[in-house]
Amino acid sequence: MARLLLFNKPYGVLTQFTDAEGRDTLARYIDVPGVYPAGRLDRDSEGLLLLTDDGQVQHQIAHPLHKLPKVYWVQVEGAPDKSALQALREGVTLNDGRTRPAKVKVIPEPPLWPRNPPVRERKSVPTTWLELTITEGRNRQVRRMTAAVGHPTLRLVRARIGTWSLDQLKPGEHRTESLHLPKTNQKTRKR
Repeated sequence: MARLLLFNKPYGVLTQFTDAEGRDTLARYIDVPGVYPAGRLDRDSEGLLLLTDDGQVQHQIAHPLHKLPKVYWVQVEGAPDKSALQALREGVTLNDGRTRPAKVKVIPEPPLWPRNPPVRERKSVPTTWLELTITEGRNRQVRRMTAAVGHPTLRLVRARIGTWSLDQLKPGEHRTESLHLPKTNQKTRKR
């Protein structure tokens, strides 16, 4: 039976188990043999990361073909107006092409842990929290999307992937959970 770990990745941790430069990695937090990340989360992003010991499960979670929704809580600089939010909903053009439409809404500041180091905020510029849901996973996509509509990301926390969510996991903690993957429409080839 496949193992699935839900991990709350702290800020500054690489989504890998080794690093030649000596930076903080998953090895500091996860001592479960044979599990590997199903997808990525940038070093300067926080939140939910799924790990598994099953290659097929890893593919089903991480591959864009399966379009598992990923929900992010995003603190952005400024106060996005209706046109900025609509642009995110319709998809924005980035240097690697147009993004799929996103679901986005303004939310109250979520009940998060303090970030270390804290986010640098400017007293003269307000910040806004967004809940942004995407179904693809390009490199630094959410940050590039918010910047494209004029509101750079200050803090980025992934709250959910598909049916899995952070719930009460504190940064650096992980738990094992059962698999609830949607069925795929791919036909299996008989040999």
